[in-house]
Amino acid sequence: HLLGIKNAKVFVPETAPKAKVDKIKYYGADVVQVGKNYDETHKIAVKEMNKNNMTYIDSCSDVQLIAGQGTVGLEIMEQNPDIDIIIVPIGGGGLITGVSIAAKHMKKDLKIVGVQTAACPAMVKSLEDNVLYEEFPSEESICDALIGGVTEIPFKMAKQCIDDIIIVSEKSIKKATKILLTEEKVVSEPSGAVGVAALLENPQYFEGKNIAIVVTGGNLDKGLMQKIISD
Repeated sequence: HLLGIKNAKVFVPETAPKAKVDKIKYYGADVVQVGKNYDETHKIAVKEMNKNNMTYIDSCSDVQLIAGQGTVGLEIMEQNPDIDIIIVPIGGGGLITGVSIAAKHMKKDLKIVGVQTAACPAMVKSLEDNVLYEEFPSEESICDALIGGVTEIPFKMAKQCIDDIIIVSEKSIKKATKILLTEEKVVSEPSGAVGVAALLENPQYFEGKNIAIVVTGGNLDKGLMQKIISD
């Protein structure tokens, strides 16, 4: 929309944080809140695009978007070439794919570790079963951005791009979000804090390594922020 595209519509689930919805509206796009989760929202969005002959841009499985997300990996390695491990949240898989391709190009022996919430380990199950789960049942979670299935391009490239995946508990995610808020003064939505949760749960895994954690998204509603701090 910022590039001058008219009538940009952004589809998000009914459960999307108000902070996220407000920010999208602020940039001028039309927000369509529909579906109980991202899987349902994706279905409805594709149907709407086909019906109205619009161009659909998948946030996780679009080559250009994945390339853009890869600049995160480039920046990390440019700032610190000695990084051994980059920890990246996994939802649909686009971010970790882009980060991995770019960063591993700069350092071949770099390790890319993905993180998923135990409420929705879609990529883990897809790789275990060698099946692309574009839809995946989820338990209740505070990580709205990590809920739902995996997309095609990230799944096809996962074995080349992802060295390991750690599943973390919702309890650890809340703790990680609180630590970022109160100790590091970083406002991160829970989905973005899963990398810190992985570090909290598995300190021995990362011992002696130079680590970069990708903290994605600051769309944290005030109510949830207060609840996390008070718990």
